Amino acid sequence: MNHAIRVHAPGGPEAMVWEEVPLPTPKPDEALVRHHAVGLNYIDVYFRTGLYKVPQLPVTLGMEGAGVVEAVGSEVTDLQPGDRVAYAMALGAYCEARTIKADRLVKLPDAIDFQTGASMMLQGMTAQYLLRRTFPVKAGQTILVHAAAGGVGLILCQWAKALGCTVIGTVSTEAKAELARENGADHVLIAGQDNLPARVKEITGGAMLPVVYDSVGRETFTDSLDCLAPFGTMVSYGNASGPVPPFDIGILAAKGSLFLTRPTLATYTARPDDLAATAADLFAAVQSGAVKIRINQTYALKDAAEAHRALEARQTTGSTVFIP
Repeated sequence: MNHAIRVHAPGGPEAMVWEEVPLPTPKPDEALVRHHAVGLNYIDVYFRTGLYKVPQLPVTLGMEGAGVVEAVGSEVTDLQPGDRVAYAMALGAYCEARTIKADRLVKLPDAIDFQTGASMMLQGMTAQYLLRRTFPVKAGQTILVHAAAGGVGLILCQWAKALGCTVIGTVSTEAKAELARENGADHVLIAGQDNLPARVKEITGGAMLPVVYDSVGRETFTDSLDCLAPFGTMVSYGNASGPVPPFDIGILAAKGSLFLTRPTLATYTARPDDLAATAADLFAAVQSGAVKIRINQTYALKDAAEAHRALEARQTTGSTVFIP
């Protein structure tokens, strides 16, 4: 028997249905994975609501998971039944078992448990490419991380601090501010209470910032640009408050010849070699203790709708994991 959370038409959390589905057989280049844990990410909301288009309906939500290989296709040579594996950016994770292309899987180190593996792949590899490749931060730089108490935000704060950065974080509540401070944020600003550009100017002595990492989108975009120094980089990697509307790119010139990028983990890990290197760097950071994965919420997979409601209401912190 195999069950999955599926969406038959875009909508709210109520559109998610727990139903029985066939147990698939792996194709020649695939592996069958029995999930021990599945991760929750904001991108799941985008697929559920229709902001991000899916190949076809009904669709099984979810982009990351961890478990054990049960079977492999005839062309798979680097995995075998019994291997502990994890993955990210592969739609269809909200289920008890699934098939997935073998080159999308990475072997999970013995020191990392399934729940940690399922919760860290998408968020942790996102933090890795943001800090190491999109804008490679350097020791001594001051950076801004929006949603600093979220899953990616907490990892960004810890990792950037370990790399020698001064971290400014934004959060929505005082409770989240304390969590961000505990995870490496040197300065924490509360949305709606602090004038972000003015406070950044004060903190930096007028120098402003070389980079802003913004997963909020519409609500923070303009303020984020105003926090940048000339030639600064605006990294817009999420849309929690809605997509950024079209704007005149001349604004980037007027504000100091700024750079703007909208990166995705899918692009940065599209090649198997890049996926392996990104995961290896993340595993090393976690095993060294530089990054600690905070799993602050767990739900039964069948209760995924409840978790989506909490996520959209900004009631979650750190990572959320489903148990099939």
